Amino acid sequence: MNPAPLPSYTSVLVANRGEIARRVIRTARELGLGTVAVYSDADRDAAHVRDADAAVRLGPAPAGASYLDVDRILAAARASGAQAVHPGYGFLSERADVARAVVDAGLVWIGPPADAIAAMGDKVAAKAEARAAGVPVLPEAVLDGDDPTGWREAAEPVGYPLLVKAAAGGGGRGMRLVTRPEDLPEAVAAARREAQAAFGDGTVFAERFVRSGRHVEIQVVADRHGAVVHLGERDCSVQRRHQKIVEEAPSPAVTPDLRRRLGSAAVELARRIGYEGVGTVELLLEGTGDDARFWFLEMNTRLQVEHPVTEAVWRVDLVRLQLAVAAGEPLGFDQDDLAAQGHAVEARIYAEDPTRDWLPSTGALLRWRPGPTPARWDSGVEEGDEVSPHYDPMLAKAIAHAGTREEAAARLARALDELEVHGVRTNRDLLTAVLREPSFLAGEATTAFLDDATHLRASGPDGATTARHAVAATLAGVLDRRGEDALSGFAPPGWRNVAGDAPHTTWHDPNGATEPTTVRYRLEARGGFRAVVEPSGVELHGRVAGTHRTGPTRHLELEVHDGDDAVGVATRLRCTCTTDPATGATWVSSHGATTAWQEAPRFTEHGAAGAGGGPLAPVPGRVVRVATQVGDHVEAGQTLVVLEAMKVEHRIAAAEPGTVVAVLVAEGDTVEAHQLLVRLEEGAP
Repeated sequence: MNPAPLPSYTSVLVANRGEIARRVIRTARELGLGTVAVYSDADRDAAHVRDADAAVRLGPAPAGASYLDVDRILAAARASGAQAVHPGYGFLSERADVARAVVDAGLVWIGPPADAIAAMGDKVAAKAEARAAGVPVLPEAVLDGDDPTGWREAAEPVGYPLLVKAAAGGGGRGMRLVTRPEDLPEAVAAARREAQAAFGDGTVFAERFVRSGRHVEIQVVADRHGAVVHLGERDCSVQRRHQKIVEEAPSPAVTPDLRRRLGSAAVELARRIGYEGVGTVELLLEGTGDDARFWFLEMNTRLQVEHPVTEAVWRVDLVRLQLAVAAGEPLGFDQDDLAAQGHAVEARIYAEDPTRDWLPSTGALLRWRPGPTPARWDSGVEEGDEVSPHYDPMLAKAIAHAGTREEAAARLARALDELEVHGVRTNRDLLTAVLREPSFLAGEATTAFLDDATHLRASGPDGATTARHAVAATLAGVLDRRGEDALSGFAPPGWRNVAGDAPHTTWHDPNGATEPTTVRYRLEARGGFRAVVEPSGVELHGRVAGTHRTGPTRHLELEVHDGDDAVGVATRLRCTCTTDPATGATWVSSHGATTAWQEAPRFTEHGAAGAGGGPLAPVPGRVVRVATQVGDHVEAGQTLVVLEAMKVEHRIAAAEPGTVVAVLVAEGDTVEAHQLLVRLEEGAP
C-alpha cells in the first residue's frame, strides 16, 4: 500500500523547515530522490539543512521575507534544479496561488490541485461546500470591514461563546475565544494580526463554540484516477491555545458505526472538490458512540503534524503516498483493503513553560537525548542547535504504538520520562502528566480538558527530587572546580585549615519563578557528602559512586540516604548536569525530571540593581502593539505591550497600578529578553 513514485521527477525541494522538512527529506531519500532544503538566515545551520543533499538561502529570519516568499521559493527550485516542490505543513502549504505558481513554473506540486485548495482554503467557503456535500456545519459569520459595531451585529446570530477564527491557515493561529460582545473588537484585532503574520491573510470569521466537544479528524487519501479512501480518525482533543499537544488514533469515543459515518462524510467531501493526495477533514464531535453528533470545522489540504499516529495504526507512509500520487500513480488499494491495528499516541514537545502561561523558551539546545524505550521521534532539532524566537516552538514529536490504548499511553509516558533536554524549558512534564491522568486514560478528554485540569500545568518534579537536583548541581560544580585546581590532590575533599561554617552554594531559578535555594554541604573521604537544602530543610547524605564528563555535561551517579539514617539500601540517582557556557546556568536531569539552576554570585556587585520601574520582555520578540502612552494611569493586569514570539502573541501587563512615564518601544521593534519595555511610576496619579 506504499507504491513508489514514477520517475516523472527525480528531486524534491522541501519548502519548509524543522521537523516536517526532515520528515519529507527522510522518505524522499529512501526512494532515491534528490533533496533540496531552503533556509532563512536564522536556520543556516539547522538540522533540516544538514539532512538535505543541497540547500538554498531564502533570505532574512522573518518568515515573510523567507519561507513565505513564493518568488524566492521558485528561484531556489530553479537554482538547485529541483523538479518538484513539497510544501510540508504551515507556511505556503494551503495557498492555491502557490500551487498554481509551482505548476506554471513547470514543476510538480506535491499536494492537491489548486482548485481543491481554493475550495477549502477559505473556511467560510469550505463550510458551504460541506453543506452541499451533506456534512453538518456550525453557525458562522464573516467579520469584515473595520467597524466593531458591525462585527457585533454580524456575530449576534452566532451566539456566545464563539470563536474568532482565521479564514486561511490553521494550527490554532489567528483564533480567539470570546464570551462577551464587548470583548469581540480586541479579539478580532488580535486574530487578524496573528493570521496576517502566519498566513499572509488577515480575514477572520466567527463560529459558535462548543465547549464540551471533541476534536476528531478523518485522514483521506485520493489519487488522480478517482480513488478516494479514508484511514480512520484521529482524536486531537488535548489542546492548549486551540493547538493540539496530544493526539491519538483511533479515538476512544468513536465506534465502528460512527467511524463509517465520519469516513463516508469525509470521502464525499473530498470527491466533491476533486481532491488528490493526502488531506484531513476536521470535525467537532459531541457525545460518544453511535448517538454522537458531529459538525464540519475545516479541511486541511496538506499533511498534518499528527500524521504519524495514522501511519502507525494503518501501516502506511503518508509522505510516500503524497509523492506517488503527485507522480501520477494510482493508490493500488481500496477501502476494503485497509484495516487498523492497535493504538498510537503522539505528544508534541514544545519549547515553552506551561507554568508561565505557555511562554516560549529560546536558546541553545545544550542536550537532546531520547532514551531507550521504543518510540518514534520525529525531531526538528539536534543537540547543539539554537532554538530561535522566529518560528513555531515545537521541537519534536514522540509517538508510541502498542496493542492497546493503555499500553501506548504508558509507553509514550515512559519515553518522555527518559528524554534529557537541557538549555530550554519544555512542556515535557505536562505531557507525561496528561498521559497518566485518570480522566485521559478513561477516554474522557474533550477540548476543554486542559482548561478544566488546571493542576496539570504545574506538573513537575516534587520537592524531594528538586532538593536532590540542587545537591547534584552543587556537587557537579564542586567537582568541576576541583578538576581545574592543580592543588586539589594535596588535600582530602572538604579539608580546611581553620574552623568555619560549611561551604554553601545559593541557586536561583533562571526564570525567577521560585525563591532562592541554598545548599550547605560537607565533602568527606571516598566521595562522601552531607548536605542541607534550604529553605526546604531537606537533609541528604551519601556518596558519589561514579562521575565523568562529556563536553559541558557532568554525569553523576549518587547513592543517597534521606535524613540521618544511613542504614539500609541507598537510593541510586543518576543525574546529568550540563552547564551553559553562555549564561552559567546548570541544567539537571534524572529519570522523569529536569530542573534549571543559576548560581548566585558569592559577593553582591557594587551598584547592581534590577531594571525596575516596569515590565520586561519575557522572551525575544517583535512588538506588534503598544497599548499605552506617556501619562496614562494603568491598573494591575492592564495590557501595556503585545509581543509576538514563536508565532504567538504575548500580552505584557502591568504588575501594579502606576503612571506611565516612558514608553521605550514602538510597534515593529525587535526586543531582547529582559529588555525594559515601559517605565512606570508606581501608585495612584
